[in-house]
Amino acid sequence: MNTAIQLRAALVDKLTENGTLTEPEWISAARAVPRELFTGSYFVAVAGSVPTAYRPVREGLPQWLEGVYSDETLITQLDGRTSPGDVAETTVTGSPSSSSTLPSLVLRMWHQLGAGAGHRVLEIGTGTGYSTALGAHGLGDAYLTSIEYDPVVGGGAATALKAAGFAPRLIIGDGLRGDPDGGPYDRLIATCSVRYIPLPWLHQVRPGGRILTTLSGWGYANALVLLDVTGPGLATGRFLPGYTSFMMARTHDRPPRPAPALLPGEERPSRIDPAKLDNWTGGWVAQLAAPSAERMGAGAEQLLWDVSTGSQARTVPNACGGWNVVQRGPVRLWDRVEGAVQHWQDAGEPHQEEFGITVSAAGQRVWLGTEDGAGWDLPI
Repeated sequence: MNTAIQLRAALVDKLTENGTLTEPEWISAARAVPRELFTGSYFVAVAGSVPTAYRPVREGLPQWLEGVYSDETLITQLDGRTSPGDVAETTVTGSPSSSSTLPSLVLRMWHQLGAGAGHRVLEIGTGTGYSTALGAHGLGDAYLTSIEYDPVVGGGAATALKAAGFAPRLIIGDGLRGDPDGGPYDRLIATCSVRYIPLPWLHQVRPGGRILTTLSGWGYANALVLLDVTGPGLATGRFLPGYTSFMMARTHDRPPRPAPALLPGEERPSRIDPAKLDNWTGGWVAQLAAPSAERMGAGAEQLLWDVSTGSQARTVPNACGGWNVVQRGPVRLWDRVEGAVQHWQDAGEPHQEEFGITVSAAGQRVWLGTEDGAGWDLPI
């Protein structure tokens, strides 16, 4: 059986060979940080289960260590309260609420952040502490502050970080409010997704500094963005290549809702193929156009439900080989989605890296191509 050191070395070699790791300080961090200290137990999804069931994998069980050093996200909490150690049954259902993100993504984001010697960095979302440990190794304890919303998760991370020999500054609190002491910071990195850029971040990162975060929404689409802070409360940025997703920050998550009920409405032919919403960028564009709508379904049968107004839109195939949409409520969700998706299609269906964002006192606007092009306001 391979040891943790051997498995860690093999993972680092793989990430170096495929180009994920290129900078010496992050290669060194990946070789030094023992991920097993931060993922003593975790959940794995049971293939084919509906709703998704999870099986706890505890330290010492067969394949535990191989799982730790796979390049996979390891779920460490369900429903904001259930850890693998709490589960007596063989399987359990629930919604993932904390995890150890796959190492390649965490390390790629530390690369993309561009933090250098002497930069003060604020990390939003300590989680298990694995990303925090990588940052502390690469930057030095004194230059890293990390904030975790969940006190139980944060306590576990603090214990693991101490065991691994790291001592960054740790805070339990709402990371969307930033550091209670206010900074200033040179860089901010978030390991959760947000619906918009929290205003405290824009005042705690100094002009000339950078913010790296994932924008998401109630449609469950994600996009990684790197912003340059140009002044207090001001920033501009571009979305990055690739496919990055994180769990939503708990204070930005959708409100509780009842089970969906399909109600009658006005029906007409759809001007777009509903399956375009299954495309990574297509679904994100739809979310920009209808930011308060939760998206369910797939392919020709999509359901959008605006949890704030009760508005609905649902699509079905029609007898002519196309699709119909039924809409009801004060917000014509599909009208908005159609317009945004058609604009994206007219531009050649580009990936998110062709989009940018501008943040000012007037609001937060995502645009396609150039700043004066078509755009969508984020729901501040």
